[in-house]
Amino acid sequence: MKLLKLWRTFKEGIKNFYRNGWLTFATVSVMSISLYIMALTMIVVVGANAAIRDVQERINISIYFNPEVKEDRILEVRNKLAGYREIKSVEYVSKDKALDEFMQITNNDPSIKEAIEEIGENPLLNSLVIRAQNPEQYETINDAIINSNFAADINQTNYTKNEDEIKRLNDVIKTVEKVGFILGTIFILVAVLITFNTIRITIYAHKQEFEVMRLVGASNLYVRMPHVFEGIFYGSASALIVMALLYPSFQFMGPSVQKIISRENLIGFYFDYFWVILVLLLLAGIFIGVLSSFVAIRRYLKI
Repeated sequence: MKLLKLWRTFKEGIKNFYRNGWLTFATVSVMSISLYIMALTMIVVVGANAAIRDVQERINISIYFNPEVKEDRILEVRNKLAGYREIKSVEYVSKDKALDEFMQITNNDPSIKEAIEEIGENPLLNSLVIRAQNPEQYETINDAIINSNFAADINQTNYTKNEDEIKRLNDVIKTVEKVGFILGTIFILVAVLITFNTIRITIYAHKQEFEVMRLVGASNLYVRMPHVFEGIFYGSASALIVMALLYPSFQFMGPSVQKIISRENLIGFYFDYFWVILVLLLLAGIFIGVLSSFVAIRRYLKI
């Protein structure tokens, strides 16, 4: 019996969805625009985070040891630093390896080779390259190194050189998070408001039907459920439309994004996460539709 009532309210919700005509079209259109902008905002946030991760991989603290410090001592310091929870990785770079990398970068410049031969020894220092779990932790790590019991073994660090870049990166992360949250909140509120008004108009249009239903003994749930389903249909239809719009959008945006973030392929991202994106859009659309329905029913359906 309950399933039969649920099926009837479901069909009634479908009727409301179709017979509202242009009102349904306007609601779905506005909700689709809201979900579309929300989805693009999230993609921008994901893309920005990918770019930030690229920068994070390049940012580090290098500590250079005095020439007389033995390799065993440096490895001992490395193992100690590896136990810090703020540190993601510690890599030992010998002065010979550093020189090889430097020569590769300079394409084995003959003048540099001659200068090293004149000096008669490798002028570079053994070092440890430290990467933090979070860019905000570099200052803490640097302070810990300066105040450590192996500070006397250290010749210099490059934290001061990278400090401005690290702070700039932290500011970018915070800005991206704030902008994503603010835009997402604004568009959710717009979609809720539009859907709320559509369902409110539907309630007014069928006010006499509700009175008849109450007279013949219909329960409050039976009267309310068609509007809940109506909200679900608005959200689901909008999510499917947005999913269809994202593909040409990704094709259009793809080349520009790849110039900024070389490893990000938007079309590949679309197909790799197709079902994840679809489910998230459906959940977001249904949530907005159902929330709008409950608010409208609670406020305007006096039963």
